[in-house]
Amino acid sequence: MKDLTEGSIKGHLLHMAAFLAAGMIVQTLYLLVDLYFVSGLGKEAIAGVAAGGSMTFVALALTQVLGVGTVTLIAHAAGRKDQADANLVFNQSVLLSAICAVLVLVVGYAVTDGYVRMISADAGTALAGKTYLHWYLPNLALQFAIVAMGSALRGTGIVKPTMLVQALTVALNVVLAPVLIAGWGTGHALGVMGAGLASSISVAIGVAVLIVYFVSLERYVAFTPGQWRPQLATCRRLVNIGLPAGGEFALMFVILVVLYSAIRQFGADAQAGIGIGLRVSQAIFLPAMAVAFAVSPIAGQNFGARLAPRVRETFRSAAFIGSSIMAALTLFCQWRPELLIGQFSSEPAVIEVGATYMRITSWNFVASGIIFTCSGLFQALGNTLPSLISSGGRLITFVLPVLWLAHRPWVKIEHFWYLSVATVTLQAVVSCLLARGEMRRRLAFAA
Repeated sequence: MKDLTEGSIKGHLLHMAAFLAAGMIVQTLYLLVDLYFVSGLGKEAIAGVAAGGSMTFVALALTQVLGVGTVTLIAHAAGRKDQADANLVFNQSVLLSAICAVLVLVVGYAVTDGYVRMISADAGTALAGKTYLHWYLPNLALQFAIVAMGSALRGTGIVKPTMLVQALTVALNVVLAPVLIAGWGTGHALGVMGAGLASSISVAIGVAVLIVYFVSLERYVAFTPGQWRPQLATCRRLVNIGLPAGGEFALMFVILVVLYSAIRQFGADAQAGIGIGLRVSQAIFLPAMAVAFAVSPIAGQNFGARLAPRVRETFRSAAFIGSSIMAALTLFCQWRPELLIGQFSSEPAVIEVGATYMRITSWNFVASGIIFTCSGLFQALGNTLPSLISSGGRLITFVLPVLWLAHRPWVKIEHFWYLSVATVTLQAVVSCLLARGEMRRRLAFAA
């Protein structure tokens, strides 16, 4: 366990953010590696993988419930120097991760066909999305084990082992993707099926390695089978903190589904371009997200130790660092976004749509960085409901206008991106106001 209640706040932020960013980057390489090799199969395959992959947000919503609750409660326990409670939280998190994994597999296979058909532009795209998702679902289920173990380590201030395991899984995926997707060395190309299968195999090996680490080296929290029986009080604590954060990702999924449905009218080229643009944006967001993710354990341990000034300093420092990074990335995307999109498609129509998307939506990068930082603070304070309120506002400011625009004969695809910039900026303002209120209330013990 690393004590984050002492030492430089900026030093802790930069140290943790560096490892978290590395882990996130290698994790995002999963998507980019698959996308690179799938791009050789045509625009329907690209659009299908993007459409099928959008179900990832459902799994992310559930992993957020588990991960946010685990990080927050273990960080609070570490700040109080209460190792017994930290260990109990970890083992209940392991139990919940197993339940969620089974749930994702059962529900995922039941709804895949209908879901992909609903959001796909044509039959070819739907078939590619269904095939990919059938083989990608085990990867989504296995993510819960990684989240349970990785979040426990992050709550104690340790991030390096998880990053190394993620790097291993990406290396395996890089090796397996061309073999399974394109048939390198075997002559048996599996196409989009191979993309999903490569990810699932790689993550399965990563889970096994992380389990070995916990059994062999981890000492602060450990697998304790006697604590795997459901303990409702602890599970309720985990869910109460994590559920609003999971709801936030569920709202993102709803927004994405509505958006994909709205742009169906523009064809497979548009869906492929947006699919690439979304994945490239995810990669670009990673540095700011890493800083925001570091806020939760650092501010969380200091909140548990009742050190209010250090909590406030963590938020201010993270907001400044994250905003500075995102401002620089905005300028980069205004320069030549087609260079980024062109790495994953050679079709001019796809590149044009993706570049336009990146050029317009990059204006909300700074606002997104602020939203991430506020979310990290809410997690650290043990109340993630403000994040859900902030995100929920986009159902009114973004989803309803998108549904209206989708049925207007004069609508252009750019109208959706300008609307996105405006609503994300508004969400950032709301998040900041809510963060100020939460610090005023939750840090009152300083008096």
